[in-house]
Amino acid sequence: MTSPHGRTDAPAAEVYAESDAGRTVFKVVIAGGFGAGKTTAVGAISDIPPLTTEERLTEASVPVDSLDHVASKTTTTVAFDFGRVGFTDPHPFELLLFGTPGQQRFSHLWYDVCSGAVGAVVLIDTRRLEDSFLAVSFFEQIRLPFIIAINPFDGAVTFPHEDVRQALDITPDIPILSCDAREATQVAAALVTLVDHALACLTTPAPLDI
Repeated sequence: MTSPHGRTDAPAAEVYAESDAGRTVFKVVIAGGFGAGKTTAVGAISDIPPLTTEERLTEASVPVDSLDHVASKTTTTVAFDFGRVGFTDPHPFELLLFGTPGQQRFSHLWYDVCSGAVGAVVLIDTRRLEDSFLAVSFFEQIRLPFIIAINPFDGAVTFPHEDVRQALDITPDIPILSCDAREATQVAAALVTLVDHALACLTTPAPLDI
């Protein structure tokens, strides 16, 4: 898998968490390839009107932004999306949601968007699986816990989760689930799964590089 250029700072080094009126607030990232559903997911779950940085696609982007299987897409995120959602069960907590731009040319922004995040949801479109390789490689590189959420687009072939795991070359401990980015309940389930996974990772010693 290709990776963005490395930086000396470690965006996952310090996790953002604060107490707010008895709630714990975590920062999480929603990532994935171009057209994977990141902006849709933030909009579906956010308790506040989401902040978006969408710009219209122009002819200048044709050579670099493939519209295979997403021909109806007319805009793209150029900085980040932002939303906020609260949960009450089993304990009250809130998530600050940051959606990344999907194209490789914006990957330098990912370091800043991910600063202080507890983990990331990587949305994937199995029709364009290779578009998710960069995000997976990035989170492995910065050692930020992540899960895989398969967005079931119309017309997409349904693959067993273990086949997706093998295609992405990720370890058995990383959760994989289906998540329709348009459905708030499914996005919520993915976010809760991420938080559980991220907190488990924080309490598990990282393997030594030998």
